[in-house]
Amino acid sequence: MVKTRLGRIAAAAVTLAFGLGCAIGNLPSPGNGNGVADRGSAPSADEADATVRAAIGDVERFWSAAYPKLSGGVAFQKVAGGYHPYTTQEPPPACGQQRPEYQPNAFYCPDGDFIAWDAEVLIPQLAADYGRLLVAVVVAHEYGHAVQERLGLTQQPTIVLEQQADCFAGSWIADVAAGHSDAFAAPQPQQLDNTVAGLLSLRDQPGVSAQAPQAHGNAFDRVRALQEGIEQGPARCAAYSADNLPVTEIPFSSRDEAASGGDLPYGRAVTELGDDVQAYWKRVFPQLSGSAWPPLKIQPFDPSAAPQCRDRQPAGAESAFYCPSGDFVAFDNRQLGPQLYRHIGDNAVGMLLGDLFARAVQVRRGQSADGRAGQLTVDCLAGTWANDLLRRPAGDGLRLSPGDLDEAVATLLVLGRAAATADASAFDRIGAFRNGVLGGLPGCA
Repeated sequence: MVKTRLGRIAAAAVTLAFGLGCAIGNLPSPGNGNGVADRGSAPSADEADATVRAAIGDVERFWSAAYPKLSGGVAFQKVAGGYHPYTTQEPPPACGQQRPEYQPNAFYCPDGDFIAWDAEVLIPQLAADYGRLLVAVVVAHEYGHAVQERLGLTQQPTIVLEQQADCFAGSWIADVAAGHSDAFAAPQPQQLDNTVAGLLSLRDQPGVSAQAPQAHGNAFDRVRALQEGIEQGPARCAAYSADNLPVTEIPFSSRDEAASGGDLPYGRAVTELGDDVQAYWKRVFPQLSGSAWPPLKIQPFDPSAAPQCRDRQPAGAESAFYCPSGDFVAFDNRQLGPQLYRHIGDNAVGMLLGDLFARAVQVRRGQSADGRAGQLTVDCLAGTWANDLLRRPAGDGLRLSPGDLDEAVATLLVLGRAAATADASAFDRIGAFRNGVLGGLPGCA
């Protein structure tokens, strides 16, 4: 598959759930106010800076307890060079041979053993756009670099170090979720979803090579690292290496692809991705069920003439669904599909089709596609198709291209927020999708 320029994909993911009014399966529209909650007035620069200070203290609390378990009992030493907010008028201290200059950034300086952050633009903007937790995650990420320095883990490619720091930040989130923090409450699903949206804004741009000197990773990989820290703790993070990190960031395959962005036109995306997901399940469904895959009809529709399905009432109440009685999948081809494509990219269409086909897979093999467990299995199965697209050799049909997995993350964020009453959050759904992408069908067992 080829992809489009994403632009502000994170902003689209944050806001698109409002405008779509979509429902997947038997889930309601997000227009009831349960989608992306109103964050209220934007925090001031002083409030954002206070969040940074609170995060520093809490991350130090966490590492005081966690570090000796990684270091063989050696006590944790806090950053010795201090903490430095900076502005355009007051730039950060010099770091090694680098001249002090303003950058909208946050960083750890190993030479001076200090952490600095842009208190004028970056931190207030992240706080306003994505909330307090993302600001704290940025701090935890930078402190993760200080931990790497203390543990002697710095002889790794940049992308490993950056995702290891993301993973360390996730391990701090898990500690907060366990109730060990006095400064931060256990994060709510919406806060975790906002953090994912923030990582979409902080990812490498599509086409960056994982071997690039300043590569941090695409959003899919950075979210994977954060989730591994949450799920498995700092020992897993400390074990990261170039040999075991499942990096999916890829460069463009040709100059033409890079120049054009390589996106499939919308109509072709619907047709060709539909044909591909059909062929995929024809090939692998027997492995799950022991039976053949009957062709599944795809019905793009205009909301004024939604297809009838006796399993779904009333007709037209859902923007995308699988109809068991008619054995077809359908989606709104006037608003939902085109808006996902326009705001996110061609693989948003792929993610929508992948979800619908995975629902059919569940029902056809006698399993539920509803509830938390059913939804997460659907997302994992959709990820197995992405795994197939990712690993195909050149010239063998459609393939994932740079940015496509980030488009999938953004789409899950949108659909998860639109389905605000579901048992599975967007954050959980992205994790399940990740398992399918990285593990294939065995990852969904």
